[in-house]
Amino acid sequence: MDVKEAWVTALAGGCAGMSVDVTLFPLDTVKTRLQSEVGFSRAGGFRGIYSGLPSVVAGSFPTAGLFFCAYEGVKIFGRGYLSESWDPVLHMTAASTGEVTACLVRVPVEVIKQRAQATRFPSSDILRETLRTEGFRGLYRGYISTVLREIPFSFIQFPLWEYFKKTWSSFQKSPVDPWQSSICGATSGCIAAGITTPLDVAKTRIMLAETGSALSTGSISFAIRAVYRENGMQGLFAGVVPRMLWITVGGAIFLGVYDKAKVVLSSALMDTS
Repeated sequence: MDVKEAWVTALAGGCAGMSVDVTLFPLDTVKTRLQSEVGFSRAGGFRGIYSGLPSVVAGSFPTAGLFFCAYEGVKIFGRGYLSESWDPVLHMTAASTGEVTACLVRVPVEVIKQRAQATRFPSSDILRETLRTEGFRGLYRGYISTVLREIPFSFIQFPLWEYFKKTWSSFQKSPVDPWQSSICGATSGCIAAGITTPLDVAKTRIMLAETGSALSTGSISFAIRAVYRENGMQGLFAGVVPRMLWITVGGAIFLGVYDKAKVVLSSALMDTS
């Protein structure tokens, strides 16, 4: 990937991330409050539905930009050594690399965002309090659980997205348009979201846990067992409907905007060169 391709990828990914996170933020707030240990109503219900938005605005652009730079970089590198039959494995590896990289920015954003959603305190106050009581390390509480949630999700979503696009392209005998990529993204995201909801519940509980509690240690297996003991399978799939809805619509916006932005930005760079 040359410098121009990297800039196009980063900017297109950033535009995609910002678009989906800002547009669907209220639905994400509802999902977080449904998964909160104190319950939906005590976490705020439908009040202050945009609590935590500033942290998302600050973090979504670089997070998505980093993800797609890593994702496309691994794909380009792998295609120099692997045949087309290895594409699913290549896409899984690329998505996993992208998630590990993006989580360096995503996790601090998620910690502040979810605490703001669950408490309705301003993001700036929560950031200061987190740094005061937990230090810089507190911003990365749940990093492992987030990565362990995102990698299985991406293992499912991105190979499916690429497969759906390839199948559609073969059927119509031409590359898919951004709107078609958007539909493929919605479908693959919906499937991945439903399957990985228990991991998302565990991640949310860890991020919202009180400092010093057993949950705050970040053990995803402990969190899953704790949720199951409290509420059974229903607890593990708390918020599954808004999560699937969020990611179905989000997948359509995210991957559709990404492909469209790549076309527009590539064209603009060619015109200026």
